[in-house]
Amino acid sequence: MSPGVVVLDYGSGNIRSAVRALEHVGADVTLTGDREAALAADGLFVPGVGNFHACMAGLATADGPRIIDQRLAGGRPVLGVCVGMQVMFEGSTEPSEAPVEGVGEWPGTVSRLLAPVVPHMGWSTVEAPERTVLFAGVEHERFYFVHSYAAHTWDLLPPDGPFAAVEPRVTWATHGERFVAAVENGPLAATQFHPEKSGDAGLALLRNWVRSL
Repeated sequence: MSPGVVVLDYGSGNIRSAVRALEHVGADVTLTGDREAALAADGLFVPGVGNFHACMAGLATADGPRIIDQRLAGGRPVLGVCVGMQVMFEGSTEPSEAPVEGVGEWPGTVSRLLAPVVPHMGWSTVEAPERTVLFAGVEHERFYFVHSYAAHTWDLLPPDGPFAAVEPRVTWATHGERFVAAVENGPLAATQFHPEKSGDAGLALLRNWVRSL
């Protein structure tokens, strides 16, 4: 039986490519903003295109932050992509008439890339960590990025003690400066690049995620 994945529909641009890519790697995909469906799915895919604050406003309308929080509290997998990754942090320095906070699952603030050319638009290699699940078999491949903002530091550490959570696995990339390209943190994973637009390597990454559900 194929894992059921909900692509959260909250008004964030054209996300049909994500639906097609997830279907291609074996998921039973539903594109919906329905709260109960999003909570019940084996995996939740959170897209994000454009402005951080606009995405957060759309997420809030769809009750996205609470859906994400409730899923993670129950150990239910979530994958955020592009701005869908950025909103997992506490906030962004991106200008806006009405700034809003991020979902806040991870500490830190997303800020503008310091690079000769922004946005970062194109293919870049990544530095994947050991024991990665998402990048298994594609650790040295290139992925497709389109962004001007990113997380530049990683501040979340596993708790101390014999029952500590698995240490977050952080993948890095460089465009002008080093930034967080992906994170695997228990049930919450995210990529700054677009796996659905990253050819065979992106499909392999999505297949790894779907198989983990």
